Amino acid sequence: MGYRLRDIFVCCLLALSGAVYAHDIVCVGLATQVVRGTDTTFVFRDEIHLKSTIGDVEWYAANGQCIAAGVDEIYPDEGVYRIKKGQAMSGPFRVKKYTDIDNLAFTIEPTCDATVLHVTGDFDNTHTFTAEYNALAWNGEEWTDSAAQVSGTLAQTLYLPALYGPTPIKLCYDAEERATLGLAPACVEAELKEADVKAVKMELTSLATARGKEGEKSNELNRPTRQDIITATTSESYSGALEVAFYSNPTPAAQFYRWTIYKASVPIATRNDKDIRYSFAEPGNYRVVCAVNNRECASDSAEMLVNISESYLRVPNFFTPGGSCGNSEFRVAYRSLREFHIWVYNRWGKLVYESTDPAKGWDGTINGRMAADGAYFYVVRALGTDADKNAGYIGLKASYKKQKASGGAIGVYQLSGDVNLLRCRR
Repeated sequence: MGYRLRDIFVCCLLALSGAVYAHDIVCVGLATQVVRGTDTTFVFRDEIHLKSTIGDVEWYAANGQCIAAGVDEIYPDEGVYRIKKGQAMSGPFRVKKYTDIDNLAFTIEPTCDATVLHVTGDFDNTHTFTAEYNALAWNGEEWTDSAAQVSGTLAQTLYLPALYGPTPIKLCYDAEERATLGLAPACVEAELKEADVKAVKMELTSLATARGKEGEKSNELNRPTRQDIITATTSESYSGALEVAFYSNPTPAAQFYRWTIYKASVPIATRNDKDIRYSFAEPGNYRVVCAVNNRECASDSAEMLVNISESYLRVPNFFTPGGSCGNSEFRVAYRSLREFHIWVYNRWGKLVYESTDPAKGWDGTINGRMAADGAYFYVVRALGTDADKNAGYIGLKASYKKQKASGGAIGVYQLSGDVNLLRCRR
């Protein structure tokens, strides 16, 4: 029987031994191969036609019977065969005609950790499958459908990843083989309904605001963003309190929520709402843990660290207003303060500047006119968020008389000294 080169498919045989190799055999006609471990099967759409490229060989059936000798091609029935050239014998290989799978169907069994497909129909381990479905994927803001698939050897039980939302599932068999053989795709479908979904998952996000007085800046984010660690110094806000909204962002099957907030390793608060708000008013290292679950599946959990720094206050000893030398305002450096007050006096004890906002500074003017060069005396009274709740500082009203610092009390600042107003010489 004649054949055309474009109809020849090189069949790569595995597990051949001796001097007879895979490239010594070609399949004539529309055919494909399926390899499973050391087993190789050649599947033909029409008649089975094998040809040797090393000349005449001996063809043996699985039972060891020689079915043809001294020929380079045969048209065997379905079965298992070997070829022999001289003393070299190939490994076994199977040949068969391709047949559709009758009555292919499947049911879906969702579990907490996987999605199980129970498949029925007339098939064997020479068939392959591709399962197509939609998987929920987190895009940074919300859960969205994302096309996914799993491929492998068709079996009575197939396993997909846990699915967290409803989705149709399409099961196609022998996709590549059927395309090679010129056959249309063959698929069956079933649907995982929302009421049947069991697996749960979450993505912890936050929206944080360092609260200050009206009109002050904050570190509020414009949308929830995944952050494994929130670090707050409140350097842009007068208040040291950091208020954070936490969102569990659960998948549809979640029913119960448990939030635990730890300071160091000690739990300090628990909540059972889907989303929560919490105000971190004291410095320290916090851990926010959320777990979601339902009546059937164990919880999926996530955690976030919140680090609130200790308070800080430093006063410069000079500034250069009215020029381009930098440091043009007399302004303190600070973080995490809950109260603040500063007074500045000239050499005769006259108050020239006063403020309760550490984010603002003295520009070196008095009544709209530039102040004279020289030394000015300041008094600063402040409380950090890490100060004792009952702490206070001496003398809410400052006097010209110098006062000593607080003596080391944490978060209590009583500072005074001289600051030099210098003219820029550039």
